[in-house]
Amino acid sequence: MSQPLEEYNRKRDFAATPEPSGEGKKRRASKRSGGDKALQFCIQKHDATRLHYDFRLELNGTLKSWAIPKGPSLDPKSRRLAVHVEDHPLDYATFEGHIPEGHYGAGDVIVWDRGVWIPQGDAEADYAKGKLKFELQGEKLSGVWNLVRTRMDGKKEQWFLIKSNDEVARPENEFDVVAEQPHSVLSDRTIVEKKRGKKAAAKVDKEATPRAVKKKPATPRTTKSSKLTGAEPAPLPESIKPELATLVETIPDGDWRYEIKFDGYRIMARIEDGEVRLLTRNGHDWTAKMPRQAEALASLALESAWLDGEMVVTDENDLPDFQALQNAFEEGKSGGIVYYLFDMPYLNGMDLRKVPLEARRGALAEVLQRSEDDILRFSEDFDESPDAMLNSACQMKMEGLIGKRSGSTYVSRRSNDWIKLKCKHRQEFVIVGFSEPKGSRSGFGALLLGLHDTDSGELRYAGKVGTGFNEATLRSIHKQLKPLETDKPAVANPPKGADARGVHWLKPNLLAEVSFAEMTKDGSVRHAVFQGLRDDKPARDIVAEKPAAAAPARGKSQTAGRKAAKAGPNLRITHPDRVIDASSSTTKLQLAEYYARVAGWMLPHLENRPVALVRAPEGLSGELFFQKNADRLAIPGIETMGKEYSGQPVMMVNNAEALIGAVQMGTIEFHTWNATSADLERPDRFILDLDPDPALPWKAMVEATQLTLAVLDELGLQSFAKTSGGKGIHLVVPLTPSAGWSEVKTFSQAIVKHMAKLLPDRFSAVSGPKNRVGRIFIDYLRNSQGATTIGPFAARTREGMPVSVPIFREEITEIPSANLWTVHNLHERLEELDEDPWAGYAAVEQTITAEMRERLGMKR
Repeated sequence: MSQPLEEYNRKRDFAATPEPSGEGKKRRASKRSGGDKALQFCIQKHDATRLHYDFRLELNGTLKSWAIPKGPSLDPKSRRLAVHVEDHPLDYATFEGHIPEGHYGAGDVIVWDRGVWIPQGDAEADYAKGKLKFELQGEKLSGVWNLVRTRMDGKKEQWFLIKSNDEVARPENEFDVVAEQPHSVLSDRTIVEKKRGKKAAAKVDKEATPRAVKKKPATPRTTKSSKLTGAEPAPLPESIKPELATLVETIPDGDWRYEIKFDGYRIMARIEDGEVRLLTRNGHDWTAKMPRQAEALASLALESAWLDGEMVVTDENDLPDFQALQNAFEEGKSGGIVYYLFDMPYLNGMDLRKVPLEARRGALAEVLQRSEDDILRFSEDFDESPDAMLNSACQMKMEGLIGKRSGSTYVSRRSNDWIKLKCKHRQEFVIVGFSEPKGSRSGFGALLLGLHDTDSGELRYAGKVGTGFNEATLRSIHKQLKPLETDKPAVANPPKGADARGVHWLKPNLLAEVSFAEMTKDGSVRHAVFQGLRDDKPARDIVAEKPAAAAPARGKSQTAGRKAAKAGPNLRITHPDRVIDASSSTTKLQLAEYYARVAGWMLPHLENRPVALVRAPEGLSGELFFQKNADRLAIPGIETMGKEYSGQPVMMVNNAEALIGAVQMGTIEFHTWNATSADLERPDRFILDLDPDPALPWKAMVEATQLTLAVLDELGLQSFAKTSGGKGIHLVVPLTPSAGWSEVKTFSQAIVKHMAKLLPDRFSAVSGPKNRVGRIFIDYLRNSQGATTIGPFAARTREGMPVSVPIFREEITEIPSANLWTVHNLHERLEELDEDPWAGYAAVEQTITAEMRERLGMKR
């Protein structure tokens, strides 16, 4: 009898494809009532031999799969062909990436939709009969659907996917869901369909370099502003939100225009009768911060306009320097900030948003020719091939490219007409050793890498790579490593201490191709990802690839982190290069740098509040320790209180020294009480933790959060939201300390019971996985004395090192997940903020009233 994934495994070489093998995953019950999770579905957009959509339903421990050439339709009259293909493993439901050329299914894959499916009968019996009826609860698709097997001939079973005629059905000529919603639901990726049957017109010009910065605006390749087809007379809009670019993995075919991706602040300029306002992408007025730029715009003598661009500071090589931009604002020296302008959606009484891209930019270039101030510049697009431009931009360690589809209009949302291509560094390394695996991992933990010094020729240690492998590659590579083991390291500067413990040294024969974010000053890779083994070059030829031009701007996060760490406590981080998360190659030093950077944001939420630590001395793959007191922890700067104050000893992290000191002792997570040392008997807040069935789509979490906020609003309680860093959202309700722990916990429980009673299909008031199948448990148990919740800006012990982050209330509908921000990218968000999402939290004065209790049906 064949195994469920036999055909899937037979078609794939897991040493070369990034697709999951499904090995080691426990198959769980398919019956919705018999498991602890709802049944999941996903739809993947797959640009292989031809663009199609893969529809997958969880059943009997695998994903039953159908290839739908045209994708789903909300029109009941449209029967979409669905070709039944091999079963896929459950963890395929979150797979996104590029399947290499020459392999089965080669091409790009994104998760177009995912969520829960609910059979309308006996799923197994109906599937066997070839007639499935089910409800979808996804990010994009909902309502009742049908999969019906046909009698049409073919190598594979031919089915139809048909939408039932219900309240969410829509005629296709009114709304084509695949055209209107092309993006991934897990990331901001999209797929721009490749042209078929034609070779790429442009070859890579290795000598081409992007002229990143121009002193004067060049004459663009565009039409005259007097011929602005699509322009419409309209009053000056009070606000226009900027168009945002979608991240793509590869350069698409088609007619695109490419500009340099600037490393700065996105700013919209509104001009009315000579008065200039400079607005952030969130709509905040920054005019007072940049008076010279406003003056330069006023000198254009425009009657009215909306201009779109990026504020940038350049270095001595005329390259963007984000750290210098930050310093300019902090030091009040904004006069040197250059405003690169790239679009103009409105001009002199005419709305230009429906004007083709190149015509809008041509009109903008004409406008900027009036300026004699070098502080205003036109962001050019270039004649070079995008391959050559991206290659040169990456060699110069710039951010990457922005591509804009020729002829496209201007829309105030994220669009696949604007795309961003980010730089990734990639080269070969000599494999000089490997570390022992930890936890459930097999084969090896990480590969130790080496590079030859270009001057001396000696082989030097260049860091580790521990991610990018699956079970098959771990096994196959380990077999090739074993015969090469030797007693002594081949590198001149081997790692020492704990980083060298248990290392198996190798003869330097094998090569690994590795992508990475950057190379540190001491020559080690950061955020490395394994791409494959190489055998086309001799190991002796492998040296560090030098950039084509000097570029101090790229490593902004590392620079900022090291400056922050120096400005903070003078603590030594032992084993700084120890990898604590193999999936992101995060080191202990990088975590310490993260906490040093966010200390100013985080410490106000820790101050005088008892804290519990989650320590991972050996990293995420080792044992975790949940520690509530400072017993046997010599953390400098830590403050403690005896058990006479709360029935148990507690510790508090009130300064940067204690914060970084805790990280030095292996701490990753910081969890806090709902009370402060000023009054440990009366909480100053309560927290509702929305904890979903993992199979539920993010849309369900968004709706649940909005409903819970509405209940809190109705009760008259002001609340603040933050991501959990995992799957859920935390709603924090500040209180003036007056009620005791029991009273506050009982009140928060009453809110949860009230919501579960109103919407039993959505909410559960009872903890435990089996009680939240297909639902969200609102956890009120965190409101007991001594209970804790992950603190704002604290990292999580999860792959990728996500962070719990305070958000604006309106952002709940905008963010794609609760683990969006990590220790590696949160700085980008904080740099864009011009206002604290929790501004006003400390000033809130509110208590639980008798009227609130009555409205929840609580007894007096």
